[in-house]
Amino acid sequence: KTQIPVLVYCLNMCMSGSATSCEECLLIHPSCAWCAQEDFGIGRTLPSRCDFSSNLVKRGCDTRYIESPKSSVSVLQNEVLSTKGSGWTHTNVVQIMPQKISLSLRPGDQTSFELQVRQVEDYPVDLYYLMDLSLSMKDDLDTIRNLGTKLAHEMGKITSNFRLGFGSFVDKNVSPFSYTAPKYQENPCNGYKLFPNCVPTFGFRHILSLTDKVDRFNEEVQKQMVSRNRDAPEGGFDAILQAAVCKEKIGWRKEAYHLLVFATDDVPHLALDGRLGGLVQPHDGQCHLNELNEYSASTQMDYPSLALLGEKLAENNIFLIFAVTKRLYVIYKNIRSKVELSVWDHPEDLSLSFTATCQDGTPLPGLRKCADLKIGDTVSFNVSVEARSCPPRGTDQTFTIKPVGFKDRLEVTVDYQCDCRCTQRAQTNSSVCSSIGTYTCGTCHCEPGYLGARCECQEGEAGSMYLSACRETEGKQICSGRGECSCNQCLCYESEFGKIYGRFCECDDFSCARHKGILCSGHGECHCGECKCHAGYIGDNCNCSTETSSCVSDNGQMCSGRGHCVCGCQCTEPGAFGDTCEKCPTCPDACGTKRECIECRLFNSGRLADNQTCPRLCKDEIITVETLKTDEPGAVLCLYKTDNDCVMKFTYSEHASGLSILTALKEPECASGPDALMVLLAVVGSILLIGVVLLAVWKLVITIHDRREFTRFQNARSRARYEMASNPLYKHPVTTHSVETDFNMFGKSYNGGLL
Repeated sequence: KTQIPVLVYCLNMCMSGSATSCEECLLIHPSCAWCAQEDFGIGRTLPSRCDFSSNLVKRGCDTRYIESPKSSVSVLQNEVLSTKGSGWTHTNVVQIMPQKISLSLRPGDQTSFELQVRQVEDYPVDLYYLMDLSLSMKDDLDTIRNLGTKLAHEMGKITSNFRLGFGSFVDKNVSPFSYTAPKYQENPCNGYKLFPNCVPTFGFRHILSLTDKVDRFNEEVQKQMVSRNRDAPEGGFDAILQAAVCKEKIGWRKEAYHLLVFATDDVPHLALDGRLGGLVQPHDGQCHLNELNEYSASTQMDYPSLALLGEKLAENNIFLIFAVTKRLYVIYKNIRSKVELSVWDHPEDLSLSFTATCQDGTPLPGLRKCADLKIGDTVSFNVSVEARSCPPRGTDQTFTIKPVGFKDRLEVTVDYQCDCRCTQRAQTNSSVCSSIGTYTCGTCHCEPGYLGARCECQEGEAGSMYLSACRETEGKQICSGRGECSCNQCLCYESEFGKIYGRFCECDDFSCARHKGILCSGHGECHCGECKCHAGYIGDNCNCSTETSSCVSDNGQMCSGRGHCVCGCQCTEPGAFGDTCEKCPTCPDACGTKRECIECRLFNSGRLADNQTCPRLCKDEIITVETLKTDEPGAVLCLYKTDNDCVMKFTYSEHASGLSILTALKEPECASGPDALMVLLAVVGSILLIGVVLLAVWKLVITIHDRREFTRFQNARSRARYEMASNPLYKHPVTTHSVETDFNMFGKSYNGGLL
């Protein structure tokens, strides 16, 4: 596809450039065209042959003579994507489409092409297990005795074509890295009481080439014995580089995913460490395995640098996994869950920009990767290409686009549309040019000392009749004060700052906006006071990149979800700042975001602890304290409840240096558990106390009741005595008799005849 630029007719950049040749015209802007017609503009003083195509046609130029090449794309190889990796056709598996294209580019004329990537199912996998056999790894060696069987079982879930290989390493057998005294040569553990016997120290040893025979892997692992070196760091980087570049001996297949599992318990030595042992020769990045499959240059060259290691791993499509045997299957699935494009041999004069369209179908400008994919998903990328300049004539450029870790690639060949067709028909000493110039593309290129449209004037001739043609308007300076008028045209002065040009010397290539002292920020060309930005940059001084990758925060969101990506992140959330608006102590989600980092960094728990993203997402400084101060100025207090019902507290603040600082308690605050004996005594005491109180209350109630009843009885008794004393019917129960009285009474009765 060729993108047609929007033409701004208020400024005709084609004519303002005052190009003197077809090639110069084409370089001004991709919308500029050149008229090579001989009689074009007759009657005009200085006709401009460089203009927009439509203007040239209006001014009488036949379309046959218009030179205006366009950028184009030609597909040379376009095999369809495969759906499955293994089987008898696995060598022809296609995971990227197309495979070869050719670009014909006119400088400044942006063109684009589409490519698709699919991770096919059941793709072959080669896994080389590289193990540290220093003495500290003795326990781990026992652990992996049956590792081959476990790996084959787990990897068999996602591929039917799996091969295993094995190698080991210790360190360079030179001082101070190893024990070099004669008594340690055969047994470095000599005199070491905890483990008195071990094998001699070695750098790297390739033991088993990649094979699908899992039993062979287990057998070789069981044969291994540990060795011993002197310092804590190991020679692992030597081993990684040899495993990567010795392709034939290791047995890497071109059509397979390459996994290199690196198992160690300590940090590796880096480049320049070898100088401690007198090894000053830098690593050459080549394979140095001898007939015994041992690293023969271990005591001759320094350790490889990280840059060299990364280059060789990428060159051979090898994924390096730092040894986590239990989660290898999960890690491999994570590797297969993303597609990221890389560019190899990128020509300096080409500008590339990417737009990813992932599984949701939404174009993502500025991104060249897709994540969270399932095996079998197809994603596409739009690649825009623009040539910024013309290389030397006859130069053809090539570059490669390939997904990271894939063997598949897209090869791109580039040729440049920098020459005009009419140039091939140039006529020297043409009569059109007064026989003292070369006629090409409708114009004369005069011999030194001659001027004019037809080389009709000599330098130095001047007259008033010519001067009016050298003023832009009446009253303005001749040739804008930056040139001399000769033979109806301005000869512009030279300048130490750049080129002065234009019909009236009104333009230059150095009077444009600058950014940090750099003209057009180094991302554009200065044309007559205006920056013409390269593809991927905008702004008056071309300082704003349209790439959005710099706006993607560590959590994968654009500007952390708190702003917009316009020339970098423009934070819209109040209180948010930072390159990706990642800093925001006052935002509602600040505590929640930092809580996950506290959980994974301090307690190895939470969502981030399981997917190995904690080191990548949580880079803030965390200070642990016994007592948390909550009155620090600018600090936000955060707290949350843990799974065991404790409360974790921390503060979040931003230092003046721009660093985020989290201050957290060493341990969550938890309520102390009750003392069983104290609880029992308290319960028993409470029961007794309640019983005593109840008894006292009961006694009080009974006493009050008895006293009331006794008082009532006393009152009733008093009333009874009074009533008995005044009752005439009452007869006292006691009768008193005297003898005398009774006898007299008896006598009277007897005398009365009673006897």
